[in-house]
Amino acid sequence: MKKFLAIALIAVVAVAAVFANGSSESASSEVKIGFIGPLTGDYANYGTLCRQAVEMAIDECNAKGGIDGMTVKLIAEDSEGDPNKAYAAMEKLANTDKVSAVIGPVLTGEAFSVGPIACELGVLSVTPSASHKDVTNQGDYIFRTTPSDGLQGEVAGKYWYQILGYRKLAVLYAKNDYSQGLYEGMKESFEADGGSIVAVETFMVGDKDFKTQLTKLKDTDAEAIYIPDYTAEMAQILEQASQLGVNKPFLSGDGFLSEEIYQLAGEYTDGVVYTASAQLEETSLVKEFRDAYTAKWGIGPDSFATNSYDATNILLSVIDEVGTDRKAIRDGFAAVKDFEGVNGTINFAENGDLVAYQGIYEVEGNTPKYVGAFKIESGEVVKVHY
Repeated sequence: MKKFLAIALIAVVAVAAVFANGSSESASSEVKIGFIGPLTGDYANYGTLCRQAVEMAIDECNAKGGIDGMTVKLIAEDSEGDPNKAYAAMEKLANTDKVSAVIGPVLTGEAFSVGPIACELGVLSVTPSASHKDVTNQGDYIFRTTPSDGLQGEVAGKYWYQILGYRKLAVLYAKNDYSQGLYEGMKESFEADGGSIVAVETFMVGDKDFKTQLTKLKDTDAEAIYIPDYTAEMAQILEQASQLGVNKPFLSGDGFLSEEIYQLAGEYTDGVVYTASAQLEETSLVKEFRDAYTAKWGIGPDSFATNSYDATNILLSVIDEVGTDRKAIRDGFAAVKDFEGVNGTINFAENGDLVAYQGIYEVEGNTPKYVGAFKIESGEVVKVHY
């Protein structure tokens, strides 16, 4: 009897080993990539544009056979724009789903929440849009494919002063990391040239009524109003400003780049000048991506989409080269040089920032017109010619 039990036990162990090996082989037959961003709520347009681009890049990779025969699987987590939910999403993706790396988070507040745990767990986090200058200072595992607010704010302040000729500005910004970071960067640059911020009003995320703040700004001697906010908020601000008879021009940041602003407030967007990612010379790669994205999703890609598409393709190329070890992926990403993406030739600074120029746009009616790419050289804002 004992002999029979021993044989049976050996058989069970052998079968378990077979299943364990099979499970290991199954797990190794796919590469898991995580995504974190708002897919529902007020900021869902940003997260959706990013996720769609990530999905496209992964689908294209899989259509070519994946990576060394392994299928790439996207696991997307909805943060709802909440930093706490973004943190929980990173924990799940890293510890439960065992992803190799994460594209995202999308929003700046989320990026500050996720950064420390991403570094602690050793999971690469590549944000396509969190632009606060300190995001990449959280650790070696944080990169971005969007320009830093350090650059955006500096170019904005000097462009408003040196090119547009403004000397007095008013500001209306949300109490979040993104808006405040842009405001502070612009303020430092604008005042360094001799400009003055004559009035500052703030609001809480989720607010819908801005008439009290706008009435105060209307009565100042500011020559223009800077609103470095998100799309839904800016649409309401512009509409309510029109209702109040605020005749001052508006200035903004890359939150204005979303096409949704023209759906929500198209009749109020004329004359807005804003900073956003620089456009490069149209290439066949750019055209192919734009056409494919538009055909698949029914809307053209903006910088949130292009930045996400490039981030994903860079990540996939790194995994193809170094494998799925998280540390090797981080080191491979840092070593990327002259990657040809839809945003042009991509390189990263030592701190994980994108090496970039800053674009300036002016809205005519409800159509954004690209002015050009700019950099700061010896304290002067200079147009870059490609």
